[in-house]
Amino acid sequence: MRKAILTLTLASLCLVSARTAADEADAVFLNGNIYTVSERAPRAQAVAVKNGKIIFVGSNRDAKAYQGKSTRVIDLGGNTVVPGLTDAHYHLAGVGAREMTLNLEGITSLEGFLAKVKERVDRARPGEWVTGRGWIETFWKPPVFPTRWDLDKIAPANPVYLTRADGHGSVANSAALKIAKVDRNTQSPFGGEIMKDKAGEPNGMFLDRAQGLIGAHVPRETRADQEQAIYLGAKRSVELGWCQIQNAGNSYSEIELIKKLYSEGKIKLRIYNAVRGPGADSERLLREGPILGAFDNRFTVRAIKVAIDGALGSKGAALLENYNDHDTNGFLTFKEEQVLPMLIEALKQGIQVETHAIGDRANRTILDWYEKALNSVPVADRKIREPRWRIEHAQILNPADIPRFMRLGIIPSMQPSHAIGDLHFAPSRVGIKRLEGAYAWQSLIRSGCIIAGGSDAPVERGEPMIEFYAAVARRDQRGFSGEGWHPEEKVTREQALKMFTIWAAHAAFEENLKGSIEVGKLADLTVLSADIMKIPEAEILKTRCVMTVIGGEVAFSAK
Repeated sequence: MRKAILTLTLASLCLVSARTAADEADAVFLNGNIYTVSERAPRAQAVAVKNGKIIFVGSNRDAKAYQGKSTRVIDLGGNTVVPGLTDAHYHLAGVGAREMTLNLEGITSLEGFLAKVKERVDRARPGEWVTGRGWIETFWKPPVFPTRWDLDKIAPANPVYLTRADGHGSVANSAALKIAKVDRNTQSPFGGEIMKDKAGEPNGMFLDRAQGLIGAHVPRETRADQEQAIYLGAKRSVELGWCQIQNAGNSYSEIELIKKLYSEGKIKLRIYNAVRGPGADSERLLREGPILGAFDNRFTVRAIKVAIDGALGSKGAALLENYNDHDTNGFLTFKEEQVLPMLIEALKQGIQVETHAIGDRANRTILDWYEKALNSVPVADRKIREPRWRIEHAQILNPADIPRFMRLGIIPSMQPSHAIGDLHFAPSRVGIKRLEGAYAWQSLIRSGCIIAGGSDAPVERGEPMIEFYAAVARRDQRGFSGEGWHPEEKVTREQALKMFTIWAAHAAFEENLKGSIEVGKLADLTVLSADIMKIPEAEILKTRCVMTVIGGEVAFSAK
């Protein structure tokens, strides 16, 4: 009998030992103020991680069971922890390129703009192109676009080509126009506009497709430059607290560079990628199929990005009625016959489509095209039953179109910072009445939609705390909110957190993989310097990322 008891006791000890070894974590994060975005257990103190995934979420006391001799123990020091943040609309290479070229962000006057450009022109070689991005005239007095003649004063010989922050408008000087052979007789291409003065002379501003008339003559970046831009963009993103970005439209050439950087271990950031379409890249994706979860769930390519209008700031967004301050209603950049066949094929092949649409006419048009495609392909003939197609921006909506998003299963992918920047010029562009459907976050949520939150960097700064603040405050960074700005459309802090976590994950078919801090999900955490769920709104803008954890690895620490 004693022998039997001894044998049973030894066997039990072996089982306990085996269980302990199996449960021993690679890392345990303790003493956190954790918001899990899980309805079952919304708050916690500690997280244990093994093989890049979460194996425990709970109290500091219970987390001790997962600590072994080789476990790394990270003291969070009471800092606030949220699921690894995702920017659902980002231009990664553009963010990096902004760091490498003439950055014109934050300039508040035409004089300051010209002075900054002149500094660069004075360092340029004779005949060398001067390029840059980031200017916006919103706070200039008067708030009007620069012209070729403004640039000619400080750059009479060097060709200059400078892109507005939104990427949908650029200004060039006379030297650049001469190289491109653009004059008063040059016609605007479909989907773009060569802006002209009252005498019919090109004034140097080129909108959307017209930008290619000048851009085609700008010396191309080298492959090394492109690779460096991606690397710098990924590095900056992780330092800001982004664990994933959803790359809104690039080429297979750029995809190969991203894969190279992953294979060399140079980037940790997760990337959900869309290729541009319609065209060669989208045709290749439809033919070859998606890339899913490559490089340890860090890289996926399964979407096509289309842009069917311009931007509100540069007056290229397609509106149902004319602009209040411009004698056009903008323009569409594609025709139905160019896009609809691609939409139908995407449904058959299980490829997601995300479409840039800013004006109310553009949004109605793409909803119409989406509906035609969805009605053309029965569910039984779709590779994915729930395609989760998206509209990127969805900025100006006719109120009648808001319910269509939910009815058609379309996800609005929206950038809160656009609203707090646009509030300074949107009333003059579209008038107070059309603002009823502008940046209508809460109306869309009440209709049953989720919203994937992003920044559209480098159009905006790409900082998560600016986006979170904009969503919950619906005021600019100085606390200003203008007439007709509909404060009832702001979101709660819980909704804002979901926009950049679980809702963004859902928009990428990844809600079972990430987006909340739960056992079995990827161990992605963003650690913040303050409790953004409780502090006064203005304090959110002062909050910083102190640690970024991707797959259980500390990818960035401010210490």
